[in-house]
Amino acid sequence: MRIFEANISLQVCEFLKDFLKSTSSFKNANQKIFDAFGINIFFENDDDYQALKESVSVIALSSVEEPDRAEYGDFQTNKDLANKVAKHLAQRNISPEIVVEPTCGKGNFIIASLSNFKAVKKVFGIEIYKPYVWETKFSILDYFLSNPDRDSHQNKPEITITHCSIFDFDFKNISKQYPSEKLLIIGNPPWVTNSKLGRLNSLNLPKKSNFKNQNGLDAMTGKGNFDIAESITLMLFDAFQTHNGYLALLVKNSVIKNIVFDQKDKKYTVGEIEKYCIDSKKEFNVSVEASLVYCQLNSVPGFECNEFDFYNLEKRLSFGWANTKFVSNLADYNETKEIDGLCPFEWRQGIKHDCSAIMELERVNGHFVNNQSDEIQLEEELVYGFLKSSDLKNTVIKSARKHTIVTQTKVGQETSYIQHLYPETYSYLKKNISNFQARKSSIYNGKPLFSIFGIGDYSFKPFKVAISGLYKTYHFTLVLPQNDKPVMLDDTCYFIGFDRIEYAVYAIVLLNSKTTEAFLKSITFSDAKRVFTKDLLMRLDLLNLANLISRTEIEEQIIFLNNKYGLDINLSHWDNFINEMTPKKEKQLTIFG
Repeated sequence: MRIFEANISLQVCEFLKDFLKSTSSFKNANQKIFDAFGINIFFENDDDYQALKESVSVIALSSVEEPDRAEYGDFQTNKDLANKVAKHLAQRNISPEIVVEPTCGKGNFIIASLSNFKAVKKVFGIEIYKPYVWETKFSILDYFLSNPDRDSHQNKPEITITHCSIFDFDFKNISKQYPSEKLLIIGNPPWVTNSKLGRLNSLNLPKKSNFKNQNGLDAMTGKGNFDIAESITLMLFDAFQTHNGYLALLVKNSVIKNIVFDQKDKKYTVGEIEKYCIDSKKEFNVSVEASLVYCQLNSVPGFECNEFDFYNLEKRLSFGWANTKFVSNLADYNETKEIDGLCPFEWRQGIKHDCSAIMELERVNGHFVNNQSDEIQLEEELVYGFLKSSDLKNTVIKSARKHTIVTQTKVGQETSYIQHLYPETYSYLKKNISNFQARKSSIYNGKPLFSIFGIGDYSFKPFKVAISGLYKTYHFTLVLPQNDKPVMLDDTCYFIGFDRIEYAVYAIVLLNSKTTEAFLKSITFSDAKRVFTKDLLMRLDLLNLANLISRTEIEEQIIFLNNKYGLDINLSHWDNFINEMTPKKEKQLTIFG
C-alpha cells in the first residue's frame, strides 16, 4: 500500500501506528517527533497528518514501484555509494557540524552523513519531489530506530527537510546563522540541462538569465544551455565559499570541467579541487560520464583539478589552467605547448539546417531521394555533396554519399530568387514548408524562407580540411570537390578551406602529425559532448607546427598521400604557404630588418 507514494519500512510503519495513536494533532506529533528524533516539522499541515494516520492504521506498507524520473536527471544514489562517499570524507578527517544536502532525494546521503560524522549538529535537506521528502523522513526514523545509541539527547542533530525548489531556498541564511561551524555540502544534483527541464515544464529551474553571458547567437545555438548541477554548484559557492568546510557532489564530468574552467574569471575561494571518477553504469545503470567533485571552501582559489579513480584512489592526471591556457592533461601539455597559439586560418562550422528530412538527399537512378523516400526532380545548381561527422573516416574524400540543398550563400540572404531561377527546387521546398516552420531553434525567427546557418564564402572553398566535432578521433580529412563543386559539411563538423589543393595537403600533413595528435589529446576532454570546438581548434598554431616538423617528414607524408590517393603534390608552394601563415608584422620585420 502507498503512503504519499513513498516506501516505508515495516519497522517505521509499526512505530508510526503506535505513535500516531498517542498524538492529538499534527503540531503535537511534530513536537514529539522533534523531541525523539530531531526532525523539524515532520508534518507540514494537518492534511498530511490525517492522511498518514489513516494509511498506517490500515496496513503496513510494502515497497512502492519506482517512478521513472530519469528524464528529470533524477538518478538516485544507492545507499552503498552514498556511504562510500561519506566514509571517504571521514577518512580524510572531515568532521562537519553542519551538513547540507541541496537535493536530498530519498535521503541516502543524509543517512550516510549521520552514520559517518558523529559531530553533526544540524542537517538541512532540500527536495522538490514530495514522495522523496516523505521517504527521506521515513529513512531518518528508520535509522534512529535501528541505532538507538545515536538517539541520545547529547548526540542528536537537528534535522530540517524542506519541500521546495532548490532555486527558491535561501542557502545564504544558513551561512549567516552558523558562520563558525564546520560545514559539509554533500549530494547528487540532477544530471540534466536547463533546456531539457524547460521542455518538461519542471519547476526546479533557475530564474531565466544568460547564465554563461554568451553573445546572442551563441546563446541561441546551444552555448546558452547548461547543466542544472553546474548552476546549483555555483549557487552553493556563492553562498558558502567563505565558510570553513567542504563540498562533495556527484556530477557529470562536464560540470567539473566547467567549474575549473570558470575559476579563471570567477576566482571562487575554493581550492584543493579533486575529481573522483565513478562507474556510472555500475552505480546508476546509465551511460553518463560522472564523478565526485570535492573541494575545500574558504581556501586560496584553485585553478587545477587532480583526477583519481574513486574505487582505488589512484591518481590519473591533473587538468586545469596552465597560465592562460586550459588543458586536459597538464603533464602531457608541457611536451607540446609550443604549438598552442592562434591558427592562421579560421576554423568554421558546417551548415546548420535542422531539416534533414527535406534538405538531405541521395541520388538514386538519376533522381534525388529524400529521407522520407520521396523521389524528387531538382535543378542541379543548388545541390551540393554533403558530409556528416560519420563520413569523415578516410584521410581523403573525393565523393559524398549524400547531398544537400544550399539555399543561401550567406546568412540572411533573401531566398525569393529560388522561385524564379530554380522553379523545381522552389516547388519542392514550398511543398514541405511545414517542416521548415516546425524548426524549434529561435535563430530562424524572422529569417527568409528556407534559411540555413553556417554558410558564407568559406563554405564554397573547393578544398577543405575537416574534423568531426563529435567523435573521439584525432584525425583530419581532406575533402576534395565533387563534379567541380565544393562539398559541404554539416554543423557537427569543423573545417578550414583553401583555394589551392597544395595548401590543403600541407595543412593536413601538419594536422595529422604525431605532434598535433599529442597536443590535441592534452587539451581535449574525450567525454565532452563535442570533443572538438572552434575555440579549441583555433589554438592550433600551424606556423609553429611547421617549424617543429622536419621537411623530410613532410615530404614523406606528401609522397604517401600521392601514392595512396592519386594526388600529384610537391613542395613547390611550401614557401608561399608559410608566407600565407606569417603575421603581417613579422613579414614587415623580415623586409626591413
